[in-house]
Amino acid sequence: MSEHRSDGAVAPKNASAPENTAAARGPCTGDERPMNDRIRDYLVDRFEAPDLKLRGVERIAVGWSHETWLFDATWTETGVARTQGLCLRRDPGNALLREMSDLALQYRVLQCLEPTVVPTPRPFFFETDPAVLGAPFLVMEKVPGTCPSPWGRDGRQFYQDAAGRGVLPDSFTDTLVALHTLDWRAAGLDFLGVPGPGRDFARLEVAKWKALIEASEHDPDPVLIDLIGWLEANAPQTDRLALVHGAYRTGNLLIHDDRISAVLDWETQVIGDPMYDVAYVLSDLNREGTELLSNLVERDAFYRRYEAGTGIAIDHEACRYYQLLYAMRSVAFWMSASGLFATGRNRDLRLARTAWSVPVVLDRAARDLGY
Repeated sequence: MSEHRSDGAVAPKNASAPENTAAARGPCTGDERPMNDRIRDYLVDRFEAPDLKLRGVERIAVGWSHETWLFDATWTETGVARTQGLCLRRDPGNALLREMSDLALQYRVLQCLEPTVVPTPRPFFFETDPAVLGAPFLVMEKVPGTCPSPWGRDGRQFYQDAAGRGVLPDSFTDTLVALHTLDWRAAGLDFLGVPGPGRDFARLEVAKWKALIEASEHDPDPVLIDLIGWLEANAPQTDRLALVHGAYRTGNLLIHDDRISAVLDWETQVIGDPMYDVAYVLSDLNREGTELLSNLVERDAFYRRYEAGTGIAIDHEACRYYQLLYAMRSVAFWMSASGLFATGRNRDLRLARTAWSVPVVLDRAARDLGY
């Protein structure tokens, strides 16, 4: 298991997940009504639609960062029937990224990206009042598409078939090109923080994930200490800044008609080195049983199309560095997750299992460092 299987993607409506149409309740707020009723009442007020109804409500069992519901809202507006597919994400307050996974920040990012060429769900509402659903939540568009997991047999077959048709691999690369060529200042995304020149970006990322490791309250590991020291000492220069998604892969992308219909999982985005995303795409941990990048794209084709579209030459040394940084980030994720379970803050058994992944990732990092 690696970090690449844990990102909190919003799954499509036809994803495999349990129905949750009657009994879901959030943290105790004094409102014991079913979640459906509470969501409906909120949307009635927001859309000013007293006849609004919810259809096809389901809680999607993917992602470890936020609880996710998908449904259709129907109502009439000046005598005309309206239907809007919606996705609601709620902060459980004890997810593996802890306070680093901020729905308010994600909502703001989606607002900035809505008018751009980067395909993202349209954000509708963000609510901070815990009296509504027990925790902060955002409501956004349910974009048409599917999101097959690249880690299951069916998902791998889906991407293998799509790779053969040739359209989706190009769309995958072109969407990353759109991300990295976006004028992020004009889009208003400088609120994410702009690294200083030189080595500032890489060092900021190392410090961020080091803080999550420290918050997990795990005992120090000698290999991890060595890895962090190497990363701090070998931070690459960053000459060009872009909006970086931080987890760009199949499984975090909605697909419709063999094209990317939306980029999901806006939790790890930063203004930084575009090679940070490229390294994620190139990582052999980010695919299974195939030489296709992200289970989808031929390496040489990705290089050609990405470099032609962005005008950026892929820096292999920088990518090697960032792949080791992703190893550190993976360990931070898993230490945080297993720490939450060990301290009783989160009883999800998936988090308990992540303790096994820490030595696996560190063993690989040690070999990459030349042990």
